[in-house]
Amino acid sequence: MTALNEPLHLRNGAPLKNRIAKAAMEELLAAPGQLPGDELVTLYRRLAAGGAGLLISGHVMIDRRAVAHPGDVVLEQDTPLEPFRRWAAAGQSAGGQIWMQINHPGRVIPKDLADITWAPSAVPIDLGGLSGMYSTPRPMTALEIEETVARFAVTARLAQRSGFDGVEIHAAHGYLLSQFLSPLVNRRTDSWGGSLPNRARMLLDVVGAVRRRVGTGFAVAVKLNSADFQRGGFDTDDARDVIKMLADAGADLVELSGGSIESLVTAGFPADGRTLAREAYFLELAERLVASSPLPLLLTGGIRRRAVAQQVIDSGVAVAGMATALAVAPDLPERWLAGTDAQAHPPRTRIRHKAFAAAAVQAATSRRLARLGAGKPARTPYPPSIALLLDRLIRARRRRGYLKWRTTG
Repeated sequence: MTALNEPLHLRNGAPLKNRIAKAAMEELLAAPGQLPGDELVTLYRRLAAGGAGLLISGHVMIDRRAVAHPGDVVLEQDTPLEPFRRWAAAGQSAGGQIWMQINHPGRVIPKDLADITWAPSAVPIDLGGLSGMYSTPRPMTALEIEETVARFAVTARLAQRSGFDGVEIHAAHGYLLSQFLSPLVNRRTDSWGGSLPNRARMLLDVVGAVRRRVGTGFAVAVKLNSADFQRGGFDTDDARDVIKMLADAGADLVELSGGSIESLVTAGFPADGRTLAREAYFLELAERLVASSPLPLLLTGGIRRRAVAQQVIDSGVAVAGMATALAVAPDLPERWLAGTDAQAHPPRTRIRHKAFAAAAVQAATSRRLARLGAGKPARTPYPPSIALLLDRLIRARRRRGYLKWRTTG
């Protein structure tokens, strides 16, 4: 049996000090100029002190024209790196590693932020009555695909120069690279569409370009859906084949998750109607991938108890990832590694509308992260419904700052 405190040696040569990771969350704490500021530095210093061997940042966008939220951090060719160096140092302050998650949202850009809305094909987001929040995307040209691949590599190299230990390329949750993988969204008939190898081509090109820019001593991971949980979408058999392709392309580790903006799996609302476990949502699917995977796997989703984290490791998964639980109790890893059976209870809401309920829980989690970043206890004095209203007010202020920066910065 592998203990939670056992190191993990990745093939890039950088060992993780234990088998617990802080997975990416939507922190939405960018300072003016879409930079990491004091709040992110304080937050990551507190998360580092919590004992996880690996911290994965919230997604950092590779293109200022394409953000999912006006609180997103952006890292491009001419971005000043000193704020990122402070962020990396905070994440490493207790001896663990910090990886930067890098991302492009593709079609998941709200209309009021949209400068460009790209996707593999002109397939709009289906959110029922809320679909109008997003524009129908324009299919990417071959030149735009190549430019975006290059942007991923540039951002990865800048993360390396800033002192991060690795990057995680986001190819899950319905963002751009996940859109290319999905047969529901990718309806292209050229060499980036059709068969799975074609649909995986952009992701593989990104991994290859990143690896060439950062060399062999820097971690390159990929976040991948174990399934999209949409009928006819990217499924577990696809994931198995893509993981093998990623090993050949130079990846070191794959994080498994699931769902998208159209299938709110982690909020308990899979679009395909299947029932998931209350904890370690994706473990059953991950167990189907472990035996054939040439790469170590990290599993995220619903891990809130030490016994469940150990069950994940005992299944053959290399690392247990936590997200919302660490916004509630950032010291959980330290307590688990000391043998304490502590647990965290995520925010809950009585809102019945699925999308609003998911948004309210996300807002409550973001408010907890903001409190940690301000040096306060994580507990919030108001329910998720109030957090959602507050989130909309904060977003409006951040939107004004982002749009001004995008045009003049």
